[in-house]
Amino acid sequence: MPPRRPPIADQEPLPPGGNAPELSVSELANALKRTVEDRFGLVRVRGEVSNYRGPHSSGHVYFSLKDATARLDAVIWKGAFARLKIKPEEGMEVVATGKLTTFPGKSSYQIVIDALEPAGVGALMALLDERRQRLLAEGLFDAERKRPLPFLPRVIGVITSPTGAVIRDILHRLSDRFPRRVLVWPVRVQGETSAAEVAAAIAGFNALEANGAIPRPDVLIVARGGGSLEDLWSFNEEIVARAAAASAIPLIAAIGHETDTTLIDFAADLRAPTPTGAAEKAVPVRAELIEQIATLARRLAGAERRLLDNQASRLANFKRLLASPDQALATPRQRRDLAQERMRAALRRGLDRRRLRLSRAAQVLARHSPRAELARAGEKLKGLSARLHQGLFARIALAKQERAGAKQRLNAASERLALAFLANMRERREKLARLEQLRQSLGHASVLARGFALVRDEDNRLVRAAAAVAAGQRLRLQFADGEIAAKALGGKEPVAGGEPPRGHAPPPPEKPRPAPARKRKNDDQGSLF
Repeated sequence: MPPRRPPIADQEPLPPGGNAPELSVSELANALKRTVEDRFGLVRVRGEVSNYRGPHSSGHVYFSLKDATARLDAVIWKGAFARLKIKPEEGMEVVATGKLTTFPGKSSYQIVIDALEPAGVGALMALLDERRQRLLAEGLFDAERKRPLPFLPRVIGVITSPTGAVIRDILHRLSDRFPRRVLVWPVRVQGETSAAEVAAAIAGFNALEANGAIPRPDVLIVARGGGSLEDLWSFNEEIVARAAAASAIPLIAAIGHETDTTLIDFAADLRAPTPTGAAEKAVPVRAELIEQIATLARRLAGAERRLLDNQASRLANFKRLLASPDQALATPRQRRDLAQERMRAALRRGLDRRRLRLSRAAQVLARHSPRAELARAGEKLKGLSARLHQGLFARIALAKQERAGAKQRLNAASERLALAFLANMRERREKLARLEQLRQSLGHASVLARGFALVRDEDNRLVRAAAAVAAGQRLRLQFADGEIAAKALGGKEPVAGGEPPRGHAPPPPEKPRPAPARKRKNDDQGSLF
């Protein structure tokens, strides 16, 4: 190899008119590279990201930093880019830390960036506002997408750091209010991989099966303690906000203190001011629920007593209003006896009239001789025969006319009969429906449907009094929708001379026989023929 020539800056200037040393292009480029790297070993440059196209296929990142009057090429190698907390974005103002070098292939200089940070809180807020507006336009923060929290979740999933005070505060608050099963998914809540771990935890909880070995939570809590904007920046990443919005499990965001706001707060179904507040919103207070249930139970028992007293009073009034079976059947029986008497009298009168007519006919036959009457009848028959032949043809023509008229009358009568039949059937159906409605209202099925029950002993006999039940006796309770078996825990001693013996109910009252159908006014008296 030829001897290395000293850098251009170290060579003494040639005297005027002397010959300058000859350098190759590579030698000059390398000399410039060493000079720039030695002079600017480590620099911090503030500028705006320009011409950013994302990572190259090799994993390296190329873009420019610019201000109002100048532009500087920048490169971030693949390894350094993976370690960056804040990724560069187009138009973002940043402070880049690295070293200057030259690229001989293009005769240009550039900065190799090792660290990148936003240029102050103002830039971070501008970036945060830009992301928020973009996700808001996509509909990720719409109120219609938010799901209500379950009233009392069986399993609660918590995504937070397992070593911080946040998880202890959440577990302590849940234990005080309403102990529930808690599944903790440990993640980093600050640092380079924090956003990816939180998004993976949300997706992991949603991927659990409902009846699997690890139960699927009914509600998720993403929690972190307070900190600066940079400390909470993981929860402002787009990947975390999208994972929270896509979660099928209702999610509570509890990031920082009440004044801290991150993008996951907008995407979550509910925002809690603190991690302790998230635990309070996840479950109700068990003691308050017990007290409320006890109050409702007392009110229900009072309402049941009042309802039973009211129904008993109404039943007593109905008993007073309903007549006895003998009183209800007295009038129909009297009408039946009157109709029988009228029928017997009508039969006797009909027989007497027919006997009288038969006697008169016998007297007339006795006064006339059969032969004379037969001769007169023969003469009359001849005359009638001639007249019959004449009138027969006239009668045939008249019969044809009468048959046509009779057919028309028959059709008209048939139509009237059909209408009368339909009207009669409609009247009978309405009467039958009223009777069925009355039967249902007076039957025990409607009483059972209103909440009552029939009590029977082991022999399927009705138990009508508490004194008829012995302690330990097996009973059957019939409700409107079926029967259940029961066992008496205690019994009541019978009063002497008053209550029936235990286990034996008095026989049910006889059902009243239905009254015979009321006859019409014109059916009181019939006819023999």
